[in-house]
Amino acid sequence: MVKIGFICEGDTDKMVLESSNFQSLLSELSLDCVRVEDADGGGNLLPQHIDKYRSSLHGFGATKIIILTDLDENTCITFTKERLKALPDEIVIISVKTLESWFLADSKVMSQLIGKDFTFEFPENDNNPFDTIKRIFQEETSRGVGTKRILTRRVLKYGFSIQNAANHPNCPSAKYFLTKLQSIVNN
Repeated sequence: MVKIGFICEGDTDKMVLESSNFQSLLSELSLDCVRVEDADGGGNLLPQHIDKYRSSLHGFGATKIIILTDLDENTCITFTKERLKALPDEIVIISVKTLESWFLADSKVMSQLIGKDFTFEFPENDNNPFDTIKRIFQEETSRGVGTKRILTRRVLKYGFSIQNAANHPNCPSAKYFLTKLQSIVNN
């Protein structure tokens, strides 16, 4: 088992990474998650702030660190990766826009939540996936989704998986994330 740690930029990302479904996926891939560090905002992933998270993960035995961040308002994935100045034992994953775009890509879970077949053609092109999900819920169920934390708890309860998001034909960042996880043991 390869010991890995994650650095993410928010509590909803942390909820997904610590979920039993995701932890099961890691076990299947022979990866042992030693800890998930929440940097509490993308600005805290800048080089001058990230060292304390790296040190913490190494202290817990991580030999590989995955940094999960959003593209947010940046237009370039390469610029976002370069800004983080990843070290050789680190992999940077950019969820295009925000992690909630991966929720839109998981048609299975979204269908269960709204009670009818659901597909979203280009989840990573949506400028504000959380607002889009709120609107869809309101239109389809006459109910809201509350906060991002509440939405995340709901999608996890209904079985959200990175694998489902990665299988979406237009969600390459989730597919990249899954591919990078799969490649860790082989390197």
